[in-house]
Amino acid sequence: MGFRTVFRLHTDGGKVPEGAFLQAEESTNDHDLAFLQIEGPASPQSPRRRPGLAHLAWEVDTLAEFQQIRGKLLQAGALTYETDHGTTKSLYASDPDGLEFEVCWLVPADRINEVDREAFAPLDLDAVIAQFGADLPGGTGISAPARH
Repeated sequence: MGFRTVFRLHTDGGKVPEGAFLQAEESTNDHDLAFLQIEGPASPQSPRRRPGLAHLAWEVDTLAEFQQIRGKLLQAGALTYETDHGTTKSLYASDPDGLEFEVCWLVPADRINEVDREAFAPLDLDAVIAQFGADLPGGTGISAPARH
């Protein structure tokens, strides 16, 4: 389908699963599709392990919106963890059925040299807002420098 591998993750025995991040042919996104290994035993309803959906993600426009959504997720008891992926600042939460989703803000392409592109660190939202400002529009589809 024309995707290229942007980078691979190799399991470290910890929280980071093995996987690959792919970018579409003409895309400037950090990645358009991610494949991650899902650990866990088969269930009685599904004795064989089968592919499944890990989570869905959507972008917000500004860190102010991101912070507001974080507050609502905390208030609802739905926020499960927060991660700084370098180019993407992410909130992970679960809906009432336990399905995971991600809310993210992307570092704009012209500021991408200010972050570690392959980070997996705890999110310090106050520090991110201090660095980029609450009202800076995120990368929204342009989180990586264009390739020529």
